[in-house]
Amino acid sequence: MSVTAFSESRGANPVRDVLYLAGPTASGKSDVALWLAPRMEAEIISVDSMQVYRGLDVGTAKPSAQERALVRHHLIDVSNLDEPFDAARFVRLAGEAIDDIRRRGRVALLCGGTGLYFKAWMEGLGAAPAGDPVLRAVLESQPLESLLCELKEKDPVTFERIDRMNPRRVVRAVEVLRLTGRPFSDQRSDWAGKAAAPRPDFLWLDRDRSDLQRRVEMRVDRMLCSGWVEETRRAMASGLGRNPVALQAIGYRLLAEHLDGARDLESTAERIRIETRQFAKRQGTWFRKQASSVRLVVAAGDSIESVGRRVLAHWEGFLSSMPSD
Repeated sequence: MSVTAFSESRGANPVRDVLYLAGPTASGKSDVALWLAPRMEAEIISVDSMQVYRGLDVGTAKPSAQERALVRHHLIDVSNLDEPFDAARFVRLAGEAIDDIRRRGRVALLCGGTGLYFKAWMEGLGAAPAGDPVLRAVLESQPLESLLCELKEKDPVTFERIDRMNPRRVVRAVEVLRLTGRPFSDQRSDWAGKAAAPRPDFLWLDRDRSDLQRRVEMRVDRMLCSGWVEETRRAMASGLGRNPVALQAIGYRLLAEHLDGARDLESTAERIRIETRQFAKRQGTWFRKQASSVRLVVAAGDSIESVGRRVLAHWEGFLSSMPSD
């Protein structure tokens, strides 16, 4: 079975044993998932493009060893820092994890903030070709502005939709253009241009912007106090600098520059806060436009338990509305 057919056969329609929980960085989705899992007899599948890498723990808010001992997690620490990881590999590993969870009669709780991975699993990967390492290295050495100009000229549809602040996405779109001579948008035509009707099994935690910004700042400060700088030093020694995908994990590039003497830690921390706020905003925009999720508004004073109970009530209502097996 092809990767696309494999993903579509599992993610296209709501089922009784899979729940999707998404949200921007610092929204509290991981804490809610940890509260939910034992009450749903679920295991968590991380939908996070950076938690897959071994050695990126503090800066990706990876669940602790204690949390992973309480609730089984999947798709964490599955790739070395010098290895590529993409949506196709995520779809394959997520399918294997869900099948394993089902065999044991449990629920798969897919939780994260990487919209591309959610969409690839639910709607398929499209017909774009595999990457070319030589061409990709050439493109990655070029200024982002020149790649965007090429994309605007040859594939204006993708240019309007793509996250232009994400070099990896831009490089991939131009790579496909050069490999095939066809616009990237043509080869992703099986994806809807905007979100379909909301799926009852797909929840998006949506916080007020000011509350989310406050949580982002607290999160960054907590990470810096938890050894993020030293983790970055170790990661760079293990090959992080040679992996342009992994190096896009928020904060690591800036901390690597700090370690090289580019700026002091205080100014680096402020730049990380700004980048993280911008990233959370882009996540929100993407999910509103592209994801077929049900929006669950979370207030600043809501506890993890109160949000978890709302999700659980929604899930139980969804199950009761489905026909019996």
